[in-house]
Amino acid sequence: MNRSRTRLLVALASATALLTTAGCGAADMTKQASPFAAPAGVKTVTLSVQSWVGAQANVAVAEQLLKEELGYRVDLVQTDEVPAWDALSQGRVDAILEDWGHPDQEKLYVDEKKTIVRGGDLGVTGHIGWYVPKYWADQHPDVTDWKNLNKYADQLRTAESGGKGQLMDGSPSYVTNDVALVKNLDLDFKVVFAGSEAAQITQIQQFAKEKKPFLSYWYQPQWLFNEVPMVEVKLPEYTEECAAKDPKDIDCAYPTTPLQKFLNADFVERGGDAASFLKKFHWSEKDQNEVSEMIAQQRLTPEEAAKRWIDRHPDVWKKWLPQDG
Repeated sequence: MNRSRTRLLVALASATALLTTAGCGAADMTKQASPFAAPAGVKTVTLSVQSWVGAQANVAVAEQLLKEELGYRVDLVQTDEVPAWDALSQGRVDAILEDWGHPDQEKLYVDEKKTIVRGGDLGVTGHIGWYVPKYWADQHPDVTDWKNLNKYADQLRTAESGGKGQLMDGSPSYVTNDVALVKNLDLDFKVVFAGSEAAQITQIQQFAKEKKPFLSYWYQPQWLFNEVPMVEVKLPEYTEECAAKDPKDIDCAYPTTPLQKFLNADFVERGGDAASFLKKFHWSEKDQNEVSEMIAQQRLTPEEAAKRWIDRHPDVWKKWLPQDG
């Protein structure tokens, strides 16, 4: 099942750092060309950057290696997920390095228009779900079954949720099933949007600091699990039949999704070493979380975090380089 993160735009030249958090809004660049005109003879790559920190980690490492090992200038454009597909099809960007599953766009652009090609598995498996803090689940083990959530709605009320329990989501621009799930499972809850991944993290950290219960839409991999251990709430089992329903009728859990890369079709033909490198880019959840935590928790710039990871793991990234790279 797909998800969209926060509305964000950042177009950055190779000397500019990625955003360190995902919470500030800006205009959408998908209808504009890259702001950097390519001088004659300069090899360039334009990467789409999603606003959550794991996606920033992917791009930060790819950017550094494309620059330092392959001699490319890298331009970055940050957009929401669905507009990123449009930009990729139009050649406004050359690659999306982390897609959580957009079957409609994949069918249109990959299978029908053939303006986008599959770039292979990122190596990271994504999963969206509902989570409660472990310290609360340890006290109330039955809260990890959705059938018992109404029993705890009173403990999860907030000023924003009124007389219902709060189910915390991220941004209104996320594509989630949560409003439908609450309705179709007859839960005494209200979906409350934090506004962004960064805002949601701040709220979770505050709840954890005060040892308060919470119920939150969240996803793996995510570095925050290292700081705030959480337990997933079991929802009705995911099935393809359920996923095929009208979005307002969804009443099952989210799937587990091997995250994928996608490349502009023309870029694959002309992209040379850069296209080859991005197809080979493949790392683990542990690798991604290592970089993500340096960015989000240790407050390193994405460039600094990427350099540290690159210095520590040449055995991983050297496999991504072209044979003559």
